[in-house]
Amino acid sequence: MLYKSKKSKKSNMGSRQLLVISVASACLVLTACNENPAASFNDAELLSLVSAAGLTGDPTTGRTLPDITDAKAQLGKKLFFTKGLGGNDDSACVTCHHPVLGGGDDLSLSIGVGAEAPDLLGPGRFHDMNAVITDGGEFDGGPPVPRNAPTTFNLAMWDQALFHDGRVESLDKIAGANGAGVLGIRTPDSPDITTADPDAGPNLAAAQSRFPITSPEEMRGFTFVNPGTNADLRTALEAKLKAFGGWDVEFTAAFGDDAITHLRIAEAIGEYERSQVFVNSPWKAYVEGDRAAISDSAKRGAKMFFSSVADGGANCTSCHSGDFFTDEQYHVLASPQIGRGKGDDNGTLGNDDFGRERETADVADRYKFRTPSLLNVEVTGPWGHAGGYTRLENMVRHMLNPEQAIDNYDFSQLNPTIQAADLLTNTQFALDQLEFNRTSNVAEVHQNITFTDDDVTDLVEFLKALTDPCVKDRDCLAPWIPDASDTNPDGLRLNAIDNTGAFL
Repeated sequence: MLYKSKKSKKSNMGSRQLLVISVASACLVLTACNENPAASFNDAELLSLVSAAGLTGDPTTGRTLPDITDAKAQLGKKLFFTKGLGGNDDSACVTCHHPVLGGGDDLSLSIGVGAEAPDLLGPGRFHDMNAVITDGGEFDGGPPVPRNAPTTFNLAMWDQALFHDGRVESLDKIAGANGAGVLGIRTPDSPDITTADPDAGPNLAAAQSRFPITSPEEMRGFTFVNPGTNADLRTALEAKLKAFGGWDVEFTAAFGDDAITHLRIAEAIGEYERSQVFVNSPWKAYVEGDRAAISDSAKRGAKMFFSSVADGGANCTSCHSGDFFTDEQYHVLASPQIGRGKGDDNGTLGNDDFGRERETADVADRYKFRTPSLLNVEVTGPWGHAGGYTRLENMVRHMLNPEQAIDNYDFSQLNPTIQAADLLTNTQFALDQLEFNRTSNVAEVHQNITFTDDDVTDLVEFLKALTDPCVKDRDCLAPWIPDASDTNPDGLRLNAIDNTGAFL
């Protein structure tokens, strides 16, 4: 309601009269609101859904996790940040996985080797044509890595597999052997999908950390030990670290002697990654009893997230289940296919990505990718296996209705250097596969959801409630980032900066 005051006969009363009328107006409005109070959110209803989903709020329950202060994790931190593990001394593990950048690189698709400024991470990192061509690589102006860099945050919570296509996976967990270690871990070095890699190491993190160094686009480069097997490369990197002369003391502190082996390198890096446990979110606090920890909007989003379609929800938990918010399975989502792809050819272009099928050779797995965890999802974008969405809201809209999202795809959200000319063609293949799965009644297939803009807002607010405040606080993340007090054994530490020149 609008209220008009009469003009005062005394000019010096004008401001006071206006204040009184404004306060009175506010009181009238508040009175009206009190007479028709908005329904408060029913926490009991949401908590019943949470209980039915078996959530406790804490995904670390029952797990033994390393601390960043542990000796192996400290060694792993230094190895993670050294460009000495890169074939050309111009890239490191942290190039694509910096804590300040959400455990990724804040890019849709990564640029590993051959960057214009090797220490510049995130937006503003571009390929250097001369460096790439000199090294024997391919330069097309765009990023060379075909998939989005997954976050290293909470990596220790993955039980079954790592990478978007699950090419590093626990055969025990898949077989339901409860991680007994009898079957071992399958990796790209395994001869087939059912055979363990004897050098995989003690856990998935260690096994995974052995492979970015083997990728020409990520760390290896195109001339370092090329031709040569992965084993040849790892032997060369052992010799490289030994030659610097500063690493023996570091390995002794972590392992008890100065033997530098690729298995120890991988284990130490894995322990550093496994120490990145960030789960103390407002959502966790809410589930554990603090009903004021999240907003009503987030609660409405949570209700939609946990409710079935029949009950007016989005049935998100059919894939994003448990306290880690993933079933660790593979599904066709038809998220935008951008970049160079994996070289797959669906009869036309040769820059597609068949996803899980590349591992299983089963056409039924075409365009399936592993369900990501949603913990800290607010900071781990861009989203999708190829980073096709740079705004979380857009990713949410895609999950609710992929066809509609692709029809309305906003190309302006992508860096203009990204290869996206074939986005609609390649993504349509995945949409066709999704529709085929629907009509064939494939289990857990993605269904379209009827939604409003308010629904999207609420879902985004819920997802933001899954963020541990530490991952947005540079001071809190400091233990995972080397500083002046840390030794720099080979003098090749990547001192990360952003596109303004500020240190990350």
